[in-house]
Amino acid sequence: MKKYLILGLMLVSLSNWAQTNVDSKEETAVANRVEVFRKALIDPETSQLKELTSKDLSYGHSSGVLQNQEVFIEKLLNKESDFVTIEFQNQIIQVTGDVAIVRHNLAAHTKDSGVEKDIKIGNVLVWQKQKGKWVLIARQAFKLPQ
Repeated sequence: MKKYLILGLMLVSLSNWAQTNVDSKEETAVANRVEVFRKALIDPETSQLKELTSKDLSYGHSSGVLQNQEVFIEKLLNKESDFVTIEFQNQIIQVTGDVAIVRHNLAAHTKDSGVEKDIKIGNVLVWQKQKGKWVLIARQAFKLPQ
């Protein structure tokens, strides 16, 4: 009887370790995609932004403006939304199956339509694993408490 109890406990421990290892691997993969996305916001290219984001993207700004993939990319390319520098601070990644939720504070220097400004906002990014790649399906920015 003791043997079966010990064997059962070992199997549960192994299962938990394996799941943690998979989650950790996926969190790293998501973190890498978030970093590529951060760099693409600074130096935007249509093909890379389309590869990183879903065609059904919902991209929400802290002002309440909501954009689809096409408008999001267009505003970056025409410099209406122009990130000079961006830092993602206090990032947390939670992976559940094929969905990842990323939370962070975004600190940036922008030059939107030629007007320079420093911003600090909160972000929630929702990524989904599609055809083996993590793709941004939603982003909502929000004002941080003062």
